[in-house]
Amino acid sequence: MEKKDRKEKIVAYKERKIVGGVFIIKNIINGKMLILTSTDLYGCKNRFEFSQKTGSCVYMKLQSDWKKLGGEAFTFEILEKLEKKDTQTPKEFKEDIKVLEEIWLEKLGSHKLY
Repeated sequence: MEKKDRKEKIVAYKERKIVGGVFIIKNIINGKMLILTSTDLYGCKNRFEFSQKTGSCVYMKLQSDWKKLGGEAFTFEILEKLEKKDTQTPKEFKEDIKVLEEIWLEKLGSHKLY
C-alpha cells in the first residue's frame, strides 16, 4: 500500500460515523434473548459472526446453550441504532445508549431473557 493510500484510509477511518445502540443475541430454538449495548454495533456484529464461524462463544450467559446447540442456533439482531453526534463526549454517548437499553428491557420484559 502506498503511503498516500494509507493516509487516506486512516483519515476515512477517523471520519467514519460512529454507530452504537441496542442489540440482541437470540436463541432461535427456545426464543431466549440476551440484550446488549455497544458504542460500536458493527464491531459487535463482526465479533458475533466470527464466534459463529469458529464455534466459540464470547457471551458467558450463552455458553451452555451455545455448546449444546452450536452458534447457528443464534442470531444477531439490532433493535435500535444511535449515531454519535460530533458534540457528544464518549460518556454522553454511552449514557444515551444505556437509556435505550432500559427502554428495550421494559418493552421485551424479562421472561425470555438470559
